[in-house]
Amino acid sequence: MSLITYLTTVRFEAGALSGLGNDLNELGMKAPLIVADRGIERAGLLDRLRDALPDGRGMATFLDTPPNPTESAVLAALTVFRSQGCDGLIAIGGGSAIDLGKGVALLANHPGPLAQYAAILGGIPKITAAVAPLIAIPTTAGTGSEVGRAALISLDDGRKLGFISPHLIPKRAICDPDLTLGLPASLTAATGMDAITHCIETYLSPRYNPPAEAIALDGLVRAIGSIERAVADGSDREARREMMMAALEGGLTFQKGLGAVHALSHPLGGLKQVSLHHGTLNAVLLPHCLTFNESHCAQKYAVIRQRLGLAAGHDLAAHFQALNTRLAMPSTLSEMGVPPDCLSRIAEAATADHSSATNPRPADRDAYLAILKSAF
Repeated sequence: MSLITYLTTVRFEAGALSGLGNDLNELGMKAPLIVADRGIERAGLLDRLRDALPDGRGMATFLDTPPNPTESAVLAALTVFRSQGCDGLIAIGGGSAIDLGKGVALLANHPGPLAQYAAILGGIPKITAAVAPLIAIPTTAGTGSEVGRAALISLDDGRKLGFISPHLIPKRAICDPDLTLGLPASLTAATGMDAITHCIETYLSPRYNPPAEAIALDGLVRAIGSIERAVADGSDREARREMMMAALEGGLTFQKGLGAVHALSHPLGGLKQVSLHHGTLNAVLLPHCLTFNESHCAQKYAVIRQRLGLAAGHDLAAHFQALNTRLAMPSTLSEMGVPPDCLSRIAEAATADHSSATNPRPADRDAYLAILKSAF
């Protein structure tokens, strides 16, 4: 087993779930709330988690995690947390379950309302070390939330906001590639493109952090070398392991900040009239944002081409558009069901998103609107 201490402690190995009891003991967690969704239950992963613990069958559980975590779901899970006398959380699933777990961990020992802790509303310094301990167990290879300092949560008023603090990083991440073996091809592709986008955007961020850039490039190379294999053969254990490591590495570089792709996908993910998968949005938006940013990233684009074995001057936007096609991803936002009358509102919201500040090329409302129209 590789024991990695970088921001937090990560157990990375096929079968790593078996060490969950040790993590609980080390954290002094005796009555955790398990946060998951109905899909995790149907897939039998909840039973596998419970089997890893002697008393797992009697643990409090919240299974109503929505596809995009919401304030109302956080409050519902918080009610269970308090009524059952819980002292920590285990979040198992994709980024939605883990982000929901972070929201509960925050409000467990911080007064409401939730909105006051949003990054763009000045909430970062309000989040203290009193956050309840959280163990994150990803079952997809995409979000990197298991080692990330942020949670993306849609408030009841429709805004999808980021809650950012080093105190929100899970105390343990259990990365067991075997938990992703049953993931459908379409979800493998979407979450994999999420990881790829994280690695690209954090690398392109203008913040100075060479170690994080090295990690992002390594994650990108791993993901590009494995995503098509993982989609074609979900039982390919090597490809699953490489994709989970790529997702982990994308999450380890979040402190560099993201960019235009996420500044747009965050408010799009908060739309109430249509449910949009975050990774799929990132896949569709990535080529268009690469085109937009190219004039400000010539040297870094050259490094990406070199690391991916591409010819000098190769069109990166076209390269990733072709990858999307091979992965059977949607090619446009309209194909995903994005309503055309929301574009101006999304462009305006993108300018206020916390990811916009670290896009390598400054983008205003008109720039974001142009990107959305080109992707539509």
